[in-house]
Amino acid sequence: MTTAEILTFLNAHPACHLATLDDGRPRVRGMLMYRADERGLTFHTGTGKALGRQALDGAPAEACFNSADRQIRVAGTVQVVDDLELKQEIVAARPFMQPWVAAHGYGLLHVFRLTDCAAAVWTMADNFRPTTYQKI
Repeated sequence: MTTAEILTFLNAHPACHLATLDDGRPRVRGMLMYRADERGLTFHTGTGKALGRQALDGAPAEACFNSADRQIRVAGTVQVVDDLELKQEIVAARPFMQPWVAAHGYGLLHVFRLTDCAAAVWTMADNFRPTTYQKI
């Protein structure tokens, strides 16, 4: 797949699982990615959550996206994004967050991007091939 095809797939299937490290131990949780573009994969969480403490600048992470016939894993490096306009955009797009931000402010929101990404694409036809990652 081309980079454009991978980004299109990720945006069409934003529900994923994200793996981080917590004191050297892997932690995986379901996530709803905000956006994938040429800058990387943008996510958000609450500052008080464990993920907020794990998704620090320079931390490694990997996300896994699925459809009925394809899986794409994206590995990269966390970059914390402290951008009020982006936080406002995210909250406007996700109404369930609006009461939380109204009560606690935008400081509640931890936004981060997975950058320097490489993707591994899997289909059943590729099942027995070695996993390879391509820069996206």
